Amino acid sequence: MLGPQHDRNSFESGVEPLDRYLRLQAGQDARKNIAAPFVLVLPNGAIAGYYTLSSTAVDVNEWPTETVRKLPRYPLIPATLLGRLAVDRRQQGKGYGRHLLADALHRSLRSEIASFAVVVDAKDENARRFYERESFLPFPDRPMKLFRPMADIAELFR
Repeated sequence: MLGPQHDRNSFESGVEPLDRYLRLQAGQDARKNIAAPFVLVLPNGAIAGYYTLSSTAVDVNEWPTETVRKLPRYPLIPATLLGRLAVDRRQQGKGYGRHLLADALHRSLRSEIASFAVVVDAKDENARRFYERESFLPFPDRPMKLFRPMADIAELFR
């Protein structure tokens, strides 16, 4: 979990909104229970990467038709939002992104709060491809918004 001891100023993912969020907003969001930021810290104390989790709900009509058939007829379906995920540019290509994603999925699965899926809004095409390689599926009308059902995540950790 992100704390005051973590040096956020030296973190640079190469995506300014993600860097700015970690430096200026993540601590406030944690204190106000808006998002839970988690950090991967290297032995030297530097932040190698981070992600955030929060609860969300998705309109039942946004899900793919084959998914909706399996859902109750509630107007909103509970989900876990993987709001941000970033790796410091000096650490990219070392597998830290996959490690952070696996940690986020595992924490989401262990939560005692009901959640049908983990949902992400990919910031760009590279992010979208990363999530698709990790078995996330796009929402029909929003290809940059993807999800992975919690049942699938449970299988991953069996």
